[in-house]
Amino acid sequence: MAGAIGIFDSGVGGLTVLHALRERLPREPTIYLGDTARVPYGTKSPETVIRYSRHNARFLLEKEVKLLVVACNTATAHALPTLQAELPVPVIGVVQPGVEAAAAAAGSGRIGVIGTSGTIASGAYQRALASRAPEARVVARACPLFVPFAEEGWTAGDVPEAVAERYLGDLRGSIDALVLGCTHYPLLRDTIAKVLGPSVALVDSGKAAANAVAARLEADGLLSVQAEPAHRIYVTDVPANFPAVAAKFLGASPPAVEQVDV
Repeated sequence: MAGAIGIFDSGVGGLTVLHALRERLPREPTIYLGDTARVPYGTKSPETVIRYSRHNARFLLEKEVKLLVVACNTATAHALPTLQAELPVPVIGVVQPGVEAAAAAAGSGRIGVIGTSGTIASGAYQRALASRAPEARVVARACPLFVPFAEEGWTAGDVPEAVAERYLGDLRGSIDALVLGCTHYPLLRDTIAKVLGPSVALVDSGKAAANAVAARLEADGLLSVQAEPAHRIYVTDVPANFPAVAAKFLGASPPAVEQVDV
């Protein structure tokens, strides 16, 4: 499928980025690779994440993609500069677009960042925000339980709200924008908004990345005009609950899924 947008993630979370891309660019064909056999990346060393990311990128380049999206926050934090230097196509991660959107929403105000323990420990968002909005006050927080909640479809109700209150309740009234720095977290958007209140702008890094992709393709004259573009999903392992989880993340039944070895 030459000329498609390639997307890879360590697992299923990047399907929220794929969903955002398909909404923003409905004429673009896409190829998604989830490295489900080696998930999670957050517990791996930077060197291992870079190696896995190279494997994923090589697989997608063999499909002749025209642009690569690194949908995984951990892979963006550790491998994006390497991929951008080595690959012959544009490579866009999820951190910088999210940071740009947060800076636009909060200005020099107060910005929160939530993510997995690995993403927060990497400091990727904190460094990017310090560079982009040096006057902003930034607080970063790991919210690891949000990932299993999203995958189980347990995104609303007393238990998710109690956990969100425990993680974020003290930020209510003290931040102007919050970056959802994990691809799973958009599924809990309503619960997070309920805890923080309407005055906090929630920034979805996946949607911000989709906007960045659209801008890059337009600038390079690479926008597709296909009326019914094809979409493919590849995984390195097929968990038993993959179709159900993928449907939650995509907002629709996924296309046929093919298992591959990268």
